[in-house]
Amino acid sequence: MVTVMLVDDQEMIRAGLRVILGAHPEIEVVAEAAEGITALDLLERTPVDVVLLDLNMPGIDGVETTRRIRARHGSASPRVLVLTTFDQDENVLKALRAGADGFFSKGASPAELTEGVLRIAGGENALSPTAVGALVDHLHDAPEPPPADPDKQALFAQLTPRELEVVRLVVEGLDNAEIGRRIFISPFTVKTHANRAMTKVSARDRAHLVSLAVQAGIRP
Repeated sequence: MVTVMLVDDQEMIRAGLRVILGAHPEIEVVAEAAEGITALDLLERTPVDVVLLDLNMPGIDGVETTRRIRARHGSASPRVLVLTTFDQDENVLKALRAGADGFFSKGASPAELTEGVLRIAGGENALSPTAVGALVDHLHDAPEPPPADPDKQALFAQLTPRELEVVRLVVEGLDNAEIGRRIFISPFTVKTHANRAMTKVSARDRAHLVSLAVQAGIRP
């Protein structure tokens, strides 16, 4: 059973998430909080597998809440899945850098969200392709895109041309099957290239890989 904590300042959203996730036989919502400080206190008493966290909250926001979860719990930290509205939010990269394991748009379907929670609990990434695309669009539309980080560029210089090609398509928001169709290889081979790339750049998962890639100036 995957245990989940919901953290969102809007009670109606928490109620909707509780119904969606609670309908799955392998997921149990065991704790809820309306803001970050309460969530941190609850985690001391109620360990969970996944924290489903709103990025925009009063008090300490989702970025700072994620950072404090990582600082307090270290390797025993729960996985953190961020929910956000991308048309308003400029802090997605900050959340990933703080240690978030993935992110979904609040417009994700119930099936997408449920699958994301299960994937992230199993140690995989939970990147919504739509969310990745929105993030990249946001970076492209920024009046002054952030300069590429030379240290991150050096990390990605280790990749083979095929691994770098796969990384670019991951940043584009494609899943393994879509990438395989695009470059005419199997989804299993795509996963192998992505995993090798993650190892070389020391990415925790594909969410972290996207964050590092964007910092390195890699675009679709």
